[in-house]
Amino acid sequence: MTAPSQEQPPPTPYGTPDAPRIAVRGEAHLEVDPEIARIGITVTSRGKDRGTALDDLTRRNAGVLDLIKTYGDAVERLETGALSLSPELKDKGRGERVHAYHGHVHITAALTDFTALGELTTRLADLELTRVDGPSWALRPDSPAHREARQQAVREAVQRAREYAEALGTSLAALVELADTGTENPPPPPAGGRMRSMAYGTPEDTTATPLDLEPQRQHVHAEVNARFTMTPPQL
Repeated sequence: MTAPSQEQPPPTPYGTPDAPRIAVRGEAHLEVDPEIARIGITVTSRGKDRGTALDDLTRRNAGVLDLIKTYGDAVERLETGALSLSPELKDKGRGERVHAYHGHVHITAALTDFTALGELTTRLADLELTRVDGPSWALRPDSPAHREARQQAVREAVQRAREYAEALGTSLAALVELADTGTENPPPPPAGGRMRSMAYGTPEDTTATPLDLEPQRQHVHAEVNARFTMTPPQL
């Protein structure tokens, strides 16, 4: 007959006199250059009938896409979002009579070459019935800046725990727990940097000088909670 196993008592979260614990928090704040700039392009058309409005929208949309694609590797991602073609009803008169049709298509482009960014945004805004919003600056999810922030937060937690132990005339013995409370890169505002938005262009616009855009620095934050045991101090 086997002897019943004795259950080990759960460890106390506050340690024991023989293995006192230290609980600390480590934080890191970095300010780094962005890696990506995103711009939103809205192409618009208007026509007396549905076919005309749709044809104009298709032509302008193709022109915008062709222009963006000429920048090659400088454009990391190009996506078409919402598209709409809606009637405008007359305010007066009986029945539902259509006055005109309005078309809209939204395009998003992400660029990694910020030198080309100013030229592209200016050329896009110079197109007929085309609006540009942005840029919004960001880091990639796998950016080395996130890793560096996490590592700095851990180092700060260890250093802080050592300082507490030294104040008691002792030293750290072992790491009990390390908890990642999250690394975050606050999302950039809809329009960052020097350029806010550029309104619709007209065919009569002259070629504008490329905008000089200054990237918006990104703030990266990391935080960890850590628990250590230390050698019992002589109090």
